[in-house]
Amino acid sequence: MTLVCIGDLVEDVVVWSDSGVRFGTDNPARIRRTRGGAASNVAVFASSLGTPVRFIGRVGGDTVGEALVQELTKAGVDAKVQRAGRTGSIVILVDDRGERTLFPDRAAAAELSNVPDAWISGAAAVHLSAYSLVGPSWPVLRQAADIAHAEGAIVTLDAASVALIDAIGPESFRNLISSLRPAYVFANGIEADAGSLRDLPGTTVIVKNGLHPTEIHADGNSSATVPVPPVDEVRDTTGAGDAFAAGFLSAVLDHADVVQAVEAGHHLARRVLTEPGATLTTDV
Repeated sequence: MTLVCIGDLVEDVVVWSDSGVRFGTDNPARIRRTRGGAASNVAVFASSLGTPVRFIGRVGGDTVGEALVQELTKAGVDAKVQRAGRTGSIVILVDDRGERTLFPDRAAAAELSNVPDAWISGAAAVHLSAYSLVGPSWPVLRQAADIAHAEGAIVTLDAASVALIDAIGPESFRNLISSLRPAYVFANGIEADAGSLRDLPGTTVIVKNGLHPTEIHADGNSSATVPVPPVDEVRDTTGAGDAFAAGFLSAVLDHADVVQAVEAGHHLARRVLTEPGATLTTDV
């Protein structure tokens, strides 16, 4: 029951501000460098649950890229990674409420192309990141979806970013997603509104609303909401959506129904809210 995740593997530079940002002067902060990239985060989080996972992506031919690949391998992920150019990075500014502002430089991650069919084949589920809907990676997503459907695997996709939806255009974004025929799409409330994603035909759309109930929209109909368990502290939301996707997909591959899968996603997501970046706490 292998989960294949296709998308970015980058270095996150997480900056925790001690207070509000003052422009033109020093801002005391806590800075941590971690593995990042939505698809690679999902891969690592799912592997931590015992799900067999393969990751497909691209890093630079540099020491940072090599270290990131080694980290995936140590986490139990089967890493199929191209190496060329410069490894991408994302600067993430986190305020004292846990809210993030991102400055992405995807670099090599945006150049994934010409992936062997064998890297994709044999999956029970193929998880895609919307960041790869544009540029050289788009044919890889089409290839992955075609292979998955031909082999009876499910396709899932994370909407990724409202800025991405705005850049592509809501109608084009929606059409690109629909062409992949995903079984599940993950989005937060802002992304779902921006891309009109709640009524995708043939798709179950999972809309996350922070600490408010998660919505389930099955084939265009609102079928359920699932409450989010209380959270004592939210210091950094980075990676929480990726952890949710990993918990959800691992549960689905273990034959859970959609409500049970959402609950599993909530459980894993709450474990990343107190650490810098996409890092799980030991508290379960």
